[in-house]
Amino acid sequence: MSGGFRSRASGRREERRESKRVSKPQVKATRIGDGAREAAFEVVRRVATDDAYANLVLPRLLRERNITGRDAAFATELAYGTLRAQGVLDAVIARCSSRELDKIAPEVLAALRLGAYQLLYTRVDDHAAVDTSVRLVEAAGAGQAKGFANAILRTITRTPAEQWLDDLTPSDPVAAVAFRTAHPEWIARSFGTALGASGAEGELEAALEADSQRPVVHLVARPGEISAAELAAITGGDEGRYSPYAVYLHEGDPGALEPVRDGLAGVQDEGSQLIARALAEVDVEADAGRWLDLCAGLGGKAALLGSLAGIEGAHVDAVEISEHRAELIRKVIGGLPVSVTVADGRDPGLEPGYDRVLVDAPCSGLGALRRRPEARWKKQESEIGELTQLQTELLQSALRLVKPGGVVVYSTCSPDVRETRGVVDAVLAEGVAEELDASAYLPPMEGTGAGKSVQMWPHRHGTDAMFFSVLRRR
Repeated sequence: MSGGFRSRASGRREERRESKRVSKPQVKATRIGDGAREAAFEVVRRVATDDAYANLVLPRLLRERNITGRDAAFATELAYGTLRAQGVLDAVIARCSSRELDKIAPEVLAALRLGAYQLLYTRVDDHAAVDTSVRLVEAAGAGQAKGFANAILRTITRTPAEQWLDDLTPSDPVAAVAFRTAHPEWIARSFGTALGASGAEGELEAALEADSQRPVVHLVARPGEISAAELAAITGGDEGRYSPYAVYLHEGDPGALEPVRDGLAGVQDEGSQLIARALAEVDVEADAGRWLDLCAGLGGKAALLGSLAGIEGAHVDAVEISEHRAELIRKVIGGLPVSVTVADGRDPGLEPGYDRVLVDAPCSGLGALRRRPEARWKKQESEIGELTQLQTELLQSALRLVKPGGVVVYSTCSPDVRETRGVVDAVLAEGVAEELDASAYLPPMEGTGAGKSVQMWPHRHGTDAMFFSVLRRR
């Protein structure tokens, strides 16, 4: 979820997650003499029982247990692959089980998912996959379920993986694509609607499959500090295709890079860079240099805007509702012409008259599913309605704060049309603003949509599925 305001639903989820972290007793580490599988099992179990984030838990486990090299790569493949394919794995397990899935103990289900993933998606020997998974069940304190787990996994081995998929694939075309690419059906339909006619012609599958591809790390060279060419030379990366500040880093820890440590560069998706740049590119008459980031979040766009503002002699006000996040932003924007205000973006108490306003609104995050393997199974379509109300209110607030003739860029990290065109069209109907051609403020970039707004896609552009629209207040 992007932006600087948490919806009530997301706030409640974070409160529950924090409560579990504080009150839940530490679970004894499960040991079977196989570090990679032990780590993968712990990740899968904690995601299910503690609502943990896999991309935070796994690296910590690998460090704590000194799992490196091939073992670390294997643990990552097992953990992330199992979480991405959870819907398919559960369908197969349910077909083989005498119990409903919600009646199976969490540690047993975690081991079953891990074993089923190895049997259906990897070249791991069947015996090894079954044996280690059953041993994990026992080591986790569920020895009474060893026979149950063994029977299910043995049943899975008797049918080829492709046959399982064929037997369980729904007949409806969109539901079938969703199942085979391991997505909830509602997300597949959301993507299909956003893709329009091209989605009906088969592109939907490519868009969904991209969610399971490991994203390349995108670095941003801070303008006025270092160029993309210099950053690429220092890091060994490649200059980006679209953003003049982007560098693709294919391997290594970006946090260990000297330019990142020194604040000359940061980690930021190329699509996010393009949106911040677009705000600075739009022509504004009598620009007085008052810029606003209304939903600053973790500060990535605020930092890039601050770098651009420094060149232009402008100043950026960054609004963030969370004091904790606001403190993180202050660390990111050190030395830049950016001021951080802790406030609700819908009514931040700021003086109107801004020349440029960015609304990187809180959203479902469907455009960044590839970055969190478990996310697709955690999100609920029922949350979209609450989010669109919040997004609309934030965009309306931005148009009150921008001066007549000033510009507002509305963006989301989601392709869902309810969060993108739905919000923009509703606000345009109020007659306060006119929409400009957003693609005019991008470098040459094909396949961003037929209308005035821009929709980026991982499978087309290598970015997250970022959307943005450019509005000028009448």
